[in-house]
Amino acid sequence: MLPNRTKQHKKYAAGTKRRFLLPVVFLLLAFLLMILPLEGFVSSVKAVLSYIFIPQVRLAHGTAKYVQNVNETVRELLDTHRENRELKQQIEMTKLLASQAESVLDENGRLTEILRLNPARRWQGVWAKVAYREPSQWNSVIIDKGSAAGIRERSAVLSLEEGTEGLAGVVTEVTENTSKVLLISDEDFMAAVSLERGGEEGLLTGGGRRPVRLKYIPLLADVRKGDKVYTSSASSIFPAGILVGSVSGVRNDESFQTALTVEVDPQVRSSAVKELFVITDGRK
Repeated sequence: MLPNRTKQHKKYAAGTKRRFLLPVVFLLLAFLLMILPLEGFVSSVKAVLSYIFIPQVRLAHGTAKYVQNVNETVRELLDTHRENRELKQQIEMTKLLASQAESVLDENGRLTEILRLNPARRWQGVWAKVAYREPSQWNSVIIDKGSAAGIRERSAVLSLEEGTEGLAGVVTEVTENTSKVLLISDEDFMAAVSLERGGEEGLLTGGGRRPVRLKYIPLLADVRKGDKVYTSSASSIFPAGILVGSVSGVRNDESFQTALTVEVDPQVRSSAVKELFVITDGRK
């Protein structure tokens, strides 16, 4: 019994010694790896020993490289996203500037046409800009001039279309610095007019969504498409001789009608007015 106990005791002591010896060896190896310089042959030996005897170093190295690659990829994606956002903002800004430049060019073109008008005009008045339109009354506009500029109610209003001036509407309300203009397309608009070629006179009325019409033209009158229409001297509001537009159609197919139905294409489109000329002192 005694020899067997002695053998078991020796085996236990040897196992215990190996268990304590292995960590010591690793600690010494790790210490040597730390103190050895990272140069030449020593560096190579250190790297080989690290990969052979310290698997954790390999694992940590691989993990570190993976994390580094992931960080670089994420950083590149974030940089790309930021660059795309900045490019989109630059594109939107470019579009906005282009739109503003186009608007400025259009306004400059209109103002150039205004400046080219004959200075010896037949009427005295002031130019005004359209400030806004009332949504509930789309066929009227508010301009940025009022009584302070000499504008009064029932003043005739002109505008330019393709370099030619024409009747645009009439002033219906006035404040000190603004005025309301009823445009020629409104159903409540009326003006006494005459045909240039035949001299027939009639009453021009706005049509709202329908075409502008000329009433009370005799059935036997010689009215043709393209005939010019001007304001008449019979008008109590508008000076005579203002171009209104041209005849776009003539109908005489209604039963028992006593006059022609004449449609007029206005010289000034109500939907396109930007600047308006308000006659302040009547004819010279």
